[in-house]
Amino acid sequence: MFDDPVSKIMRKRKLLTAVPGTSVARAAMRMAARNVGAILVVEGDRLLGILTERDIVFRVVCKGLDPRTTSIAAVMTPDPITIHPDLPLGYALVVMHREGFRHLPVVKDTKVLGIVSARSALDPELEEFASETNRREYFAGMAARERR
Repeated sequence: MFDDPVSKIMRKRKLLTAVPGTSVARAAMRMAARNVGAILVVEGDRLLGILTERDIVFRVVCKGLDPRTTSIAAVMTPDPITIHPDLPLGYALVVMHREGFRHLPVVKDTKVLGIVSARSALDPELEEFASETNRREYFAGMAARERR
């Protein structure tokens, strides 16, 4: 899995994007409606920045800014680090860990293709782990009943 290209794991469905003048409140409502933790700030096809749920908490709420009047351009992370879709997922996870963030835009030839998050990257592994755990608990319970 960690050797698979980022393009295999990234969110490919319609990307959640916004223009720089969008209010933080509007961006947060759109993020909540789509159940995602980040919104890409774009102008045309060009990636300008990224706004995450943590940015909203630490750069807006904790500083007492009004999310209805604060633009995302004022609090986004500008010129975010990006990753090429052909690079391995393991590399993306190392970059996210090293840099201390959970979302990494996927860009090829300056065009935004998707986003990979630590959660989406690990979800398949977590599902497999949960499934295996449930299977083991089931069989352990059967064995315990047989011993009685």
